[in-house]
Amino acid sequence: MQPAWLALALVACSSPPPGPSDGAAPLDQGPVPDGSAGSNGSDGSIDGAVTGVRLPPDNAGLDYQLGGAYPPPAGVGIVSRDRLDAPATGLYNVCYVNGFQIQPGDEAMWQSAHPSVVLVDGAGHPVIDTAWNETLLDTSSAAKRTEILAVIGPWIDGCAHDGFDAVEIDNLDSYSRSTGLLTTDDNVAMIALFAARAHGHGLAIAQKNASELVARRTDMGTDFVVAEECNRYTECDAYTSGYGTHVLMIEYRRADFTAGCASYPNNSIVLRDQNLVPAGTSGYLYDGC
Repeated sequence: MQPAWLALALVACSSPPPGPSDGAAPLDQGPVPDGSAGSNGSDGSIDGAVTGVRLPPDNAGLDYQLGGAYPPPAGVGIVSRDRLDAPATGLYNVCYVNGFQIQPGDEAMWQSAHPSVVLVDGAGHPVIDTAWNETLLDTSSAAKRTEILAVIGPWIDGCAHDGFDAVEIDNLDSYSRSTGLLTTDDNVAMIALFAARAHGHGLAIAQKNASELVARRTDMGTDFVVAEECNRYTECDAYTSGYGTHVLMIEYRRADFTAGCASYPNNSIVLRDQNLVPAGTSGYLYDGC
């Protein structure tokens, strides 16, 4: 089944609009893959939801470096870094993109250039994720989703241009913080656009958190999972039921990390400090199974 919003993704991929601030020129998209199911091997060269997409290797050492890049510890085979950082040489690299909320440093750009996709409440005030002081993006219509893709799409292009293997699009679950203004369908439609853009470059794309959406993996077009604290909140089985060993697990408490290592020996699991500060910084914490 190909919903109408997936057709929009293919149109968007064929003619990407210019990005706002990265300076990385959008790549030639090339043919969009046909969406056929891939294989399910475990050597790191397997296919994801789209043939030819390479997934993270099974049970490889994992590091989560969103707070700043640094040389990965010995034994790490997979690293996730912010889209503005360079990938780690010789490893499987995941590119972090905040696709459903606005990073505080990008607020002015969105408000000035794309005010119609800043989610506002009935009084016209921006809807804020107070935990991270991030304004939500409005994914509630096809037109708004296309405008969001006009900004985020070139960021995904930049991840491919820089040599990343995959992208993780954060805050897929922003509907849960939208005071009822967004639905799961809105965000599923949005990530499907991101997935088509990523797959057009041969990048894998992660479902980030939102265990309740695993059953909609096909609609989303996602290939693997980046799950924060799934052992703490007893959600790991929900992810592995849909994605098997292709669930990267990040824990911020030692007890949850230890439990995850025992329960999921074939998944990649890391213990990090919650602020994800770089190595050598006060508060830095890292451990791997």
